[in-house]
Amino acid sequence: MDWLALQARMPCDASMPRRSARLAALEAVLEGRQYDVLSYPFSKERSDAGEYVPLDERRPSVRTGLCRVVVEDSVSLLFSEGHWPSIKATDSRTVALLSQVVRETRLNETMLEAATRGSVGSVAIQMRIVEGRPFFEVLSTKYLTPVWRQDNPRALSSVTERYKVDDRDLRAQGYDVEPGSGPYWFKRVWNDTAEQWFAPLSVASDPGRMELDRDRTVVHELGFVPIVWIRNISGSGGHDPDGPDGTCTFAASIDTVIEADYLLSQAGRGLKYGSDPTLVLKDPSAGQHGGGAVRSGGAATALTLPPEGDAKLLEINGNAAAAVLAHVQELRAIALEAMHGNRAHGDRLGTAQSGRAIELMCQGLIWLADRLRISYGDGGLLSLMEMLCKASDRLGEGLLIGGNLEKTIMASGLGLIWPSWFPASPADRQAQAGGIVTLLEAGVIDRQAALAVVAPLYGLAEPVQPPDAA
Repeated sequence: MDWLALQARMPCDASMPRRSARLAALEAVLEGRQYDVLSYPFSKERSDAGEYVPLDERRPSVRTGLCRVVVEDSVSLLFSEGHWPSIKATDSRTVALLSQVVRETRLNETMLEAATRGSVGSVAIQMRIVEGRPFFEVLSTKYLTPVWRQDNPRALSSVTERYKVDDRDLRAQGYDVEPGSGPYWFKRVWNDTAEQWFAPLSVASDPGRMELDRDRTVVHELGFVPIVWIRNISGSGGHDPDGPDGTCTFAASIDTVIEADYLLSQAGRGLKYGSDPTLVLKDPSAGQHGGGAVRSGGAATALTLPPEGDAKLLEINGNAAAAVLAHVQELRAIALEAMHGNRAHGDRLGTAQSGRAIELMCQGLIWLADRLRISYGDGGLLSLMEMLCKASDRLGEGLLIGGNLEKTIMASGLGLIWPSWFPASPADRQAQAGGIVTLLEAGVIDRQAALAVVAPLYGLAEPVQPPDAA
């Protein structure tokens, strides 16, 4: 069974956009739920009616989870503790305030979640201002529809969220709906002035008739949509360049991963049969009753047979298991190569390696993370920083940062300084220090440029201003 056949078994609502079903299916793969639509466990060979259950109708008993592994590895190279970028700006006050916002809002956790969930194609991050304090929330885009401004295609004009919800969930949220009245349409719209909520409407009605819920609507008057829309790996093939979604990180390997899951499950099934083979008794008297006897039991089972009787064990050759495992290793390499995952084996390293050697060993994964830096760094984190700067001007009292109300945070020169992919070894640092000293003595760079190079190497938050020359 391939990905198209498995995806066709997943539920699809014809009243929702096609991209909603596609993103929901990819989210199921990311979370390891793609086989939940299959009714039978892998160990069940016969249905309750006694019919044989084909393999493609059973849930694999072994799941490699390679798609999730590659996503988590690449995201760790983006926003983990040792890879979080530092902020740079023309105004040092801007750097200090935005760095404080990152710590107070735990923005690194938000970006880790956004990059993980956005690996299916896209993700959205909403900014909310509550009593002057900024908060960030990751939104799945399978139910979101963005509209871009005509004068600026990179800026959002509005974002509409619409999906179906059960009446029990609505009652839990405080809505006055009849119990057992069935599903309802839920709708919410963000624009440059407000977050508009709409009163739920039965799915039997036209969703275009939904009325504004003024009690739940929040007016922010920011002058921009407080949502950052991030396309995953923009500029790649396999998606509409003008559409709301980028390329899925792991889509090219789903078929191969499914094949590996079923092969490993079948190999485990064969090993279980080899450990407890089926016992077949050949009894001459069985013909009088319509057939022979088949019993389950191991080779140690004691049997008493008549002289003309016979017994055999249905066994499986153990060489098949080794062949399956070798084939699965090739499938794993193909899947990781298609996703640009890490195919190197760290247990084969005999001695400690330099940071540069580890980069070469993980080159494919670094290339993937380098492309993700564009989407989630410049297109995500940096856009959030710019949004905070705009909000500090639009809010009357400013933003509450570090216990103080701050207004007019300057966004000029705003950018990100990314650290090295892997920690440098002492030999790497010594070689780089020698090169910096040579360039400094030759007058190629000044002390400020040298400090800018050294700062991320030694974990400094930002380059230190050099003292004035005497």
